[in-house]
Amino acid sequence: MTALNQVLYTAHATSKGGRTGESKSDDGKLSVTLSTPKELGGNGGEGTNPEQLFAAGYSACFMGALQLVASQQQAKLPADSTIDAAISIGPIDQGFGIAAKLTVNLPGMDKAQAEKLVDDAHQVCPYSNATRNNIDVTLVVNV
Repeated sequence: MTALNQVLYTAHATSKGGRTGESKSDDGKLSVTLSTPKELGGNGGEGTNPEQLFAAGYSACFMGALQLVASQQQAKLPADSTIDAAISIGPIDQGFGIAAKLTVNLPGMDKAQAEKLVDDAHQVCPYSNATRNNIDVTLVVNV
């Protein structure tokens, strides 16, 4: 386990009710109703779920890492760059596990340069560092 050299920010959220409850941040900026998808035996209600929240967090965090490494390498990311995160859940030997697939869309960029930026971003992204060797993470680069 790698310890933080310095804490720069700490987010706080409280959840109740599990997959059919709610989650709120302590500053009031996040307040979501949770619903279990039908595929997981729920009613597929109006709320979001932990996998969607993880997908949003991972894709946003990875974009930040990509912007950082592009800046460090004096590379220009396309203005319409996007990252699509797919978070899957399913049974493993000891309960349930997740897998992630990040599709990084860098339209018009040189393929080799795009792949290097994505590989480098994967080394610095906090979500990538947290998941490395814990879950399957697939990176797809589209130019």
